[in-house]
This record gives sequence, structure tokens and C-alpha cells, in this order.
Amino acid sequence: MKKLDGMVLYDGGRAPNPRRVQIFMAEKGLDVDRIQVDINRLEQRSDAFTRINPMQRLPVLVLEDGTAIAETVAICRYLEELHPEPPLMGVDARDRALVEMWQRRVEFGFLMPVAFAFRHEHPGAAHLESPQVAEWAQVNRPRAREFMEFLDRELASRPFMAGERFTIADISAIVGYQFLKPARIPFPEDLVHLQRWYGTVVARPSVAARGDG
Repeated sequence: MKKLDGMVLYDGGRAPNPRRVQIFMAEKGLDVDRIQVDINRLEQRSDAFTRINPMQRLPVLVLEDGTAIAETVAICRYLEELHPEPPLMGVDARDRALVEMWQRRVEFGFLMPVAFAFRHEHPGAAHLESPQVAEWAQVNRPRAREFMEFLDRELASRPFMAGERFTIADISAIVGYQFLKPARIPFPEDLVHLQRWYGTVVARPSVAARGDG
């Protein structure tokens, strides 16, 4: 594991977006100093953290010069530029475009509906999402299932989300998949290609590791 000096990651434990950065860094074999911000205790809304990220969201990577990079994909892109191997965001113009396409499709078509289902109906998320709108959770559960059916058809012809290699699109997808249970969305045991993909990805050390401590 290569330690990156001069950077601090404000981490959020097992929440989906911090988890995506954790997996990305583990795939790269990278580590940084971390400060844990307890989302359940609403530490991200403190005055001190708001000065770092006015949007009060995690994760945030603070560089040696004080620059604060928020937003999950922006953090990953910065790390990819510094440490391009192994490539998780594409290797040339065509490949980068395809990875970006699938990353966005997975993020908006799958990860977001799963998050909405959790945040708008799970009792444990009531302090995070006010007001909770149960009807919005109920709308998003079938949307997540519909997108998983779409992914199942796509994965019939390739091993990973964006092609032959594991990429950031797979990271977003596995985080969404592993959040199905708290979102109260049934696991898609009937979708054989998606299940094959899941078995392959969940066995990766980067996914199995907690990465938040």
C-alpha cells in the first residue's frame, strides 16, 4: 500500500459515496491520512466541516495546499491522474468515454434510486432526510429493479460494466448492490448475469476490505 503524504481524506465510513472512494483507493493500492466524520451524528453539518465543504457532504480530499476536492468521481479522477495504474477510468479517449458513460448510467440509474429508497423510508435515515417522502421510496424501488434487469441483459455479453476490465463503473454498481438490503429492495437472484458479475466483484480484496479505519 502506497501512502500519499500531504493529503487528508475526510471519510464517512460505510456510507455509499465514501465507500466508492475507499474501494477505488484500495484497487490502486493507495492510502492517505483519514479523518472520520460520523454521518449519523451529523458531524458533516458542523461549522468546522462546513468550512471544508459548504455542501456538507462526504467524502472530501484535502490537498497539501489546502485545496478541498469534494464529489466522489472528482476525487477518483484526481487520484487516477496521479496514479494511472491500474486504469479504472479508461486507457484512451474511446475507453474513457465508455467508462464515463457506464459510470453515469449506473450512478443515476441504479445507485441513486437505491439511495432514495433508503433515505426516504428507512427509520434510521429520518435524521438525514427531512422530510422523508415514503412515496418517493416506493417509486424508486421498481426503478432500481428495472435497471438491474437492464444490466443483466448487458452483462450477458461482457464480464464488467464497461467492458473487459474492472472500472469505476463496477465500483458504483457494487456499492449500490450492497446497499439493496438497507434500502429494502430484494436481491435479484433470478438475474443470472448480474449474479455472476456480483460474485466476481464481491470477491475482490478491495470490495471485501472495510477501508474506513
